[in-house]
Amino acid sequence: MAFKNLSGKLDGLEDYVGSHLRLFISLTVGLLVFVGMISLSVFFIAVRGKEQVMVPDVTGEELTQALLKLQVKELYPEIQLRFSNSSDDKGLILEQSPDAGTVVKAERRISLVVSSGVTLDKVGNYLGRNINDVRSDIAAVPLLSIKEPFMYQYAAEAAGTVIQQNPPAGTDLTGPAALELVVSRGQENVRITVPNLEGAAFQTALERLIQARINFIFEIVPPGEGDIPETVAAQNPFGGSEISAGDTMTVSLYAPVPGEGEAAGLFRYTLPRNPYPLPVTVDALLPGGATRRLAGVNHPGGNFTLPYRLPDGSTIVLTMLDRELYRQTVRSEESSPEQF
Repeated sequence: MAFKNLSGKLDGLEDYVGSHLRLFISLTVGLLVFVGMISLSVFFIAVRGKEQVMVPDVTGEELTQALLKLQVKELYPEIQLRFSNSSDDKGLILEQSPDAGTVVKAERRISLVVSSGVTLDKVGNYLGRNINDVRSDIAAVPLLSIKEPFMYQYAAEAAGTVIQQNPPAGTDLTGPAALELVVSRGQENVRITVPNLEGAAFQTALERLIQARINFIFEIVPPGEGDIPETVAAQNPFGGSEISAGDTMTVSLYAPVPGEGEAAGLFRYTLPRNPYPLPVTVDALLPGGATRRLAGVNHPGGNFTLPYRLPDGSTIVLTMLDRELYRQTVRSEESSPEQF
């Protein structure tokens, strides 16, 4: 009887252990399946990767615009610099890789070749060209600079023309080099016949002086009875005489008479001395926003004067070689005989 009871208890224990073991195995298998599914999901997400995008065409565009286009596509630039055959290409995209239209994954690096501008391997020919144009060209050549001050000499070529250069045209540029230039002063001992300006209106007199390439200084004298304002009262030297190129002629002008709301007087400025005449312009910025050209001459430097009659509050601007040197605002209350 006792043996049977013991046997029954053992059978019950075996059933209990078996049921829990099966439960444990089931839970273990379920956990493994769950982990496997998670792993597969992560794997497939990794395989699918980032979003695919199409590479934009940025060839020929400025670098800043190209970078904006790539940023929109979530692409990253890899920039290389290279010299090109034209100074106009500086800062533009010359090449890209991958090519435009290629489908790539986001965050891909796109190789961009950007122009550093033009470089020369030989010295250019600058003979016969104006020195101001040569300056502009040399500024775009990384290996070449101009040695200053220049040498000047009288020559048949127009003043400011390059007549000699060293190194000569065609010399190989293997490193930084300084270009030595000889610039023409113009012809020596050229004689100019002085035009007769007495009685001429100011604008006519100015045009004839510029046409004859005569340096001038205007002075203002008060008009007497019967004298016409803004006409030439006297000149020195007199009409028909001869002067050398570079000599200065003095022209006396009857004072301009300002109308209501106008300012009149004599604009004065001392220009820097130059080895040959350089372009000088005088413009008036009118109160309404318009610009009026008062004079455009080639001047060797020194005293420069010009009569004016302008709307009150106008600003006179003097430039040499397109660089502003001086400006003056004129007022009607300053237009008095004492200033002349």
